[in-house]
Amino acid sequence: MRRRIVAGNWKMNKDHVEGAALARDIAAGLAARPSSCEVVLIPPFTSLPAVREAIRGSAAKAGAQDISAEDEGAFTGEISGRMLRALGCEYVLVGHSERRHIIGEGGALLARKLRAALRSGLSPVYCVGELLGERESGAAEEVVSRQIREGCEGLSPAEFSRVVLAYEPVWAIGTGRTATPKDASDMHGAIRRLIGDLLGAEAAAEVPVLYGGSVKPESAAGLLADREIDGLLVGGASLAADSFLAIVPR
Repeated sequence: MRRRIVAGNWKMNKDHVEGAALARDIAAGLAARPSSCEVVLIPPFTSLPAVREAIRGSAAKAGAQDISAEDEGAFTGEISGRMLRALGCEYVLVGHSERRHIIGEGGALLARKLRAALRSGLSPVYCVGELLGERESGAAEEVVSRQIREGCEGLSPAEFSRVVLAYEPVWAIGTGRTATPKDASDMHGAIRRLIGDLLGAEAAAEVPVLYGGSVKPESAAGLLADREIDGLLVGGASLAADSFLAIVPR
């Protein structure tokens, strides 16, 4: 059975006080209504200690939004995997669309970050996805394939077993446009075929592939019902306990 994961990426929202309050509400909701999925909260770095304390003893896990490609040293402003592990993180995002397309991180750097996460004992959630122009030109699968090869080619099966993939149709994030369930299912199937080519059928069958594209409570159940979709990476709807818990399945 593949891991099923629902992760809430809070982006640059919630200070440590607000974050702790939100985390407590989510933890309480999970206690009242346990989920069949792993639930991961991904706050800003400054809120991680407070969030981790708020969810201690609960079913929720903590993740980070980014990681340095370096393990330590003179890298002002960077946060290493060892530091994240010391805070109780189990997951870390690598290559989120905003890091790729707003911050400007390229494939070579993201490959190094992914490997830094693995060295530190974290599970990287490696994000891939195409822009609107790339989809409209028919290049969506080619773009996603390139991004996966850049990040994952050369990993051993043991290393890859700790990777989670997340497909983000960038054109559907905060734009008012939505990917159809078929759009998501088709791309998830293509991703799994590519992993089979790179690492074999067993790796392809086991890697969790999440969907992240403006997920809302209204769309979550339909997406999770698809056999190709192993979970969700939630943005704005994770910033309120009620809406996030409505997305998390029982």
